Amino acid sequence: MSTLAPLRLLREPWNASEGNQSNATAGAGGAWCQGLNIPNELFLVLGLVSLVENLLVVAAILKNRNLHSPTYYFICCLAVSDMLVSVSNLVETLFMLLMEHGVLVIHASVVRHMDNVIDMLICSSIVSSLSFLGVIAVDRYITIFYALRYHSIMTLQRAVVTIASIWLASTVSSTIFITYYRNNAILLCLIGFFLFMLVLMLVLYIHMFALARHHLCSISSQQKQPTIYRSSSLKGAITLTILLGVFFICWGPFFFHLILIVTCPTNPFCTCFFSYFNLFLILIICNSVVDPLIYVFRSQELRRTLREVVLCSW
Repeated sequence: MSTLAPLRLLREPWNASEGNQSNATAGAGGAWCQGLNIPNELFLVLGLVSLVENLLVVAAILKNRNLHSPTYYFICCLAVSDMLVSVSNLVETLFMLLMEHGVLVIHASVVRHMDNVIDMLICSSIVSSLSFLGVIAVDRYITIFYALRYHSIMTLQRAVVTIASIWLASTVSSTIFITYYRNNAILLCLIGFFLFMLVLMLVLYIHMFALARHHLCSISSQQKQPTIYRSSSLKGAITLTILLGVFFICWGPFFFHLILIVTCPTNPFCTCFFSYFNLFLILIICNSVVDPLIYVFRSQELRRTLREVVLCSW
């Protein structure tokens, strides 16, 4: 598989000549620089799994009126963003397989238009996914620290405005990215956005965990039950580790790839790193698979509704 569009535009740096890239790769040498041969079937399977998971999440939230709240609307939008990744992956992979086997013959101009559409979808999904991950973290923060004022702070109107603003910004930024993708300033903005979201989530979740730990410590000292305190603290630490760990593991390599494109496009070792781009795409798709498990399936109400949806008990 070549790569997903428009991420395939970033597979190798455009500010290095083809000859320099080849020499650098040969200089770094060895099979290590050959990258990984990831079969198209894996992209298809992961895309289908992600699509089904996130469709179930959206259906469950729409079905259950108890889930019609800002928190679950944000989770629903995150699922839609992940679905865009899945749909883009499935459409491009299917068309590539059909064209490779001669089943489908498409004019070059049509292929370019298709690439532009897929470019818009996947760029929008990247920006919107990161945005909604950050919004969910902020929403949880308000829930914990401003519990009594939550409904006055996070009103339905503000939630709708936030959602609309994110989708609008995602569409505009994806258009700009496709138009000026060869400009390092655009890549720096994308990298800065990722780092901002990472730091935001890290600070908020650590603060939330610190508060929970303080409350548990107070309860434990009053009731003299250190075992319960240690168990609850461990559970909170594990949850925090999973949330931040999955986010960083799935998105980190791709954005590190962008950093290397800007900082060392002709360095032999950077060139070797570029050859693993398909692996970074797999990780991004895996994030779309894991998101429902982390942000959704922890809700008992949502799990019950999902079972009803799966069993078709509408």
